Amino acid sequence: MRRIGEVIKIKPDKLEEYKRYHANPWPEINEMIRKCNIRNYSIYHRGEYLFAYYEYVGEDFETDMAHMAADPRTQEWWDVVKPFQEPLQDREEGEWWAGMEEVYHLD
Repeated sequence: MRRIGEVIKIKPDKLEEYKRYHANPWPEINEMIRKCNIRNYSIYHRGEYLFAYYEYVGEDFETDMAHMAADPRTQEWWDVVKPFQEPLQDREEGEWWAGMEEVYHLD
């Protein structure tokens, strides 16, 4: 299992709408997340930032993420929620949400 933390900015005037969408996500979106071996997925908010945490339980992260990205319903979802977000300027090339380094973990 691989633990993943990511961060992105949220546009202040879009936060409440973003929360409404995530309070009632489309069922196909949750199904695709599970199908792509993501578990224990949470998104947190503080100030102008969103922080995501999830656990990847599959064998090939890149293939699973490509499968998710190719899904038409996921593309529709992203078309709705991406305009609410502002990627960090220092993110790696190809990232939307910026990856974070885990510096401590306790089970």
